[in-house]
Amino acid sequence: MHSEDEAQASRRPAAHDPSARTSAGTDPSSAADAPTAVDAVGEAEGPARWKLIGPGLVVAATGIGAGDLVATLVAGSRYGYALLWAAVAGVVIKIFLVEGAGRWTLATGHSIFEGWRRVGRWTSWYFGPYIVVWGFVYGATAMSASALPLAALVPQLPVIGDIPLFAHMPLAVYAVISGLIGATLVWFGHYHALEKVVAVLVGIMFVTVVGAAVITLPNIGDILGGLIPRIPDGGLWYTLSIAGGVGGTITLAAYGYWLTEKGWSTPRWMRVMRIDNAMAYVLSGIFVIAMLVVGAELLYSSGIAIGEEDRGLLDLADVLASRYGTAMSWVFLIGFWASSFSSVLGVWNGVSIMFADFWGSARKLPEDHPKRRIGGTYYRIYILWLTFPPMLLLLLGKPVQVIVAYGVLGSLFMPFLAITLLVLMNSRHMPERWRNGWVLNVVLGIVAVVFIALGANQLVGSITGA
Repeated sequence: MHSEDEAQASRRPAAHDPSARTSAGTDPSSAADAPTAVDAVGEAEGPARWKLIGPGLVVAATGIGAGDLVATLVAGSRYGYALLWAAVAGVVIKIFLVEGAGRWTLATGHSIFEGWRRVGRWTSWYFGPYIVVWGFVYGATAMSASALPLAALVPQLPVIGDIPLFAHMPLAVYAVISGLIGATLVWFGHYHALEKVVAVLVGIMFVTVVGAAVITLPNIGDILGGLIPRIPDGGLWYTLSIAGGVGGTITLAAYGYWLTEKGWSTPRWMRVMRIDNAMAYVLSGIFVIAMLVVGAELLYSSGIAIGEEDRGLLDLADVLASRYGTAMSWVFLIGFWASSFSSVLGVWNGVSIMFADFWGSARKLPEDHPKRRIGGTYYRIYILWLTFPPMLLLLLGKPVQVIVAYGVLGSLFMPFLAITLLVLMNSRHMPERWRNGWVLNVVLGIVAVVFIALGANQLVGSITGA
């Protein structure tokens, strides 16, 4: 009797079966992955062509939201450049995690959720409640984050700000509008359109966030000094949070799904995937470093404190306005909005695909069933879940019990991802040539330990309210 993996492999084209052999006795997948001029430009399969903009940009932009920008901004305001090395380490950590998720999908033809199922049935029991509770609370959080810069910017604009409707519009209304626009843009599941929109938002983020760092005239010597690893007094958990938390969400695991939608679906795309992933996270690292520079130069040197929630970015906008004029404040608020809204689009699309895959599996539908894919019934059900029930939280406030549940489950997701990837990348389900070497195992092992420590700390804080 064949195993489930063998049955799946038998349905894939023979050229991509790791066990298939040519008449010469060679491994065709090895030949396909050998360095060639064709692979170099990504023309590995028919008319599909590799472009610089890929799923890596989407997953990186989705992961860097308002909360991440605030975390690095506050780190810069408290410790100057002392934690710059931790921000860089965080980028490297995400490269390894996302590469693992992408490598699993390309090497096996299975989604990451199908991989988790092979680790054990317990993964489904964890993931199911997690994605439901997480979506309920995150929907409100993401809509609020997108609404904050709009609520601050629109009343200041000439002409528009003089219209009473806009001048006094409540934050919740901006949040609802943001959610509805996000849901509409991803409803039909056109991945390539999502890529283009996210690319525009990333361009706006780059100009505004990096621009804010440049105008502060940062001290290059201090920046280089910040690359030397050290932990400030009392800053251990903050250091771990910057290294492990920035840019780390459930959307890291969505990378494999976006690879499939892009058309990168076999081992022949492995090199392209790695370049795409690395370049995207280098770009996200530039954003993180830029915010830390702003915090160090504008806030740390002046002893200015800001809020540690998303509103901290509004505080920064006020500081920029006082230093460089109102126009600079407006530009930064636009960048704040671009960062927040890219997270809305990425989550509404990527996590909805993950839910569709999970729920379709629970209903015992085959992996390639349309309801388990982007644009299917289950995909749209989760978009509705992300959009409409969270509006109640916007109007009523977030119930303590929901926040606690969200914190508990959220504290365990990144350790869950790191540990399950470590298991999968060394398991019999992974073709031998694509399994981890000892270096990758050591790195993922360290990452798992870091996330376990962070998760335990967050878990205690969620339960005790500390």
